[in-house]
Amino acid sequence: MRFDFTDLNLFRHVVEAGSITRGAERSNLALAAASTRIRKLELAFGAALLVRGRQGVTPTPAGRTLLQHARAILAQTERLNEDLTPYARGLAGQVRVLSNTNALTEFLPETLSSFLAAYPDISIDLEERLSDEIVGLIADGTGDIGIVAGTVEFGRLQTFPFRSDRFVLVVAKGHPLASRPHIGFAEVLDYDLVGLDRASAIQRFLAAKASRIGRPLRLRVQLRSFDAICRLVECNVGVGIVPETTVRRTARTMAIAAVRLTDPWALRELTICVRDAQSLPPYARQLVDHLRASA
Repeated sequence: MRFDFTDLNLFRHVVEAGSITRGAERSNLALAAASTRIRKLELAFGAALLVRGRQGVTPTPAGRTLLQHARAILAQTERLNEDLTPYARGLAGQVRVLSNTNALTEFLPETLSSFLAAYPDISIDLEERLSDEIVGLIADGTGDIGIVAGTVEFGRLQTFPFRSDRFVLVVAKGHPLASRPHIGFAEVLDYDLVGLDRASAIQRFLAAKASRIGRPLRLRVQLRSFDAICRLVECNVGVGIVPETTVRRTARTMAIAAVRLTDPWALRELTICVRDAQSLPPYARQLVDHLRASA
């Protein structure tokens, strides 16, 4: 059985276009050459892959199976090209880091900045995800290094402590809740909230917690940073949930106050996780060491 990436790419285009002619055009192949490649694919697999009709072509059950695998193989090839691009630019390597919102906004900017300054030949692909998603992606090799809340199950992953922080309710200085020493998340849901974009990891996390209580999040404004949340909270647009480190920093210039959340999940022990530190590429191990030293 012999076929190549050109065959898979052609077959994908043919099915998506519903026509061998248009599929050939998308693949920059002559119609005769495209037809020959499709016939050879069918001979190689020993099954008809397309149903040909006046309105075009549709995949057979075998064709649908081939299409599924072709898309996966081509997507993996594109990912391979992306990962190898840094080497073509003369970089020593690229590290894929997956982080929850808290670590990404409050701790990683300075830590990664100092690392990149010390290692100019290394690049970092940083992506925000939910902690439980990160554990799965590190376990299956999608990411190299994860920064997650310590409350998740790590399975067989290797872990190292990173930082500690706590989510708090931030309110304007004159807000009725400003004098409260603490509050539960369920009570917070009685108030209008200022939060991050609904697609952000922390906002999805809070929405899930609210859903378990059986209450919606009353989001009035969606922003892109914890600092912006504090600014609108100061203007009495609503209340917000942000890391305590954010409030300590922004309270120097804003009239805001922090109210401690009593829910156990509010305390965030941030943890570094990897599949196996010794099996990481040298440049990824260097980043793990740098993160641990910064803790």
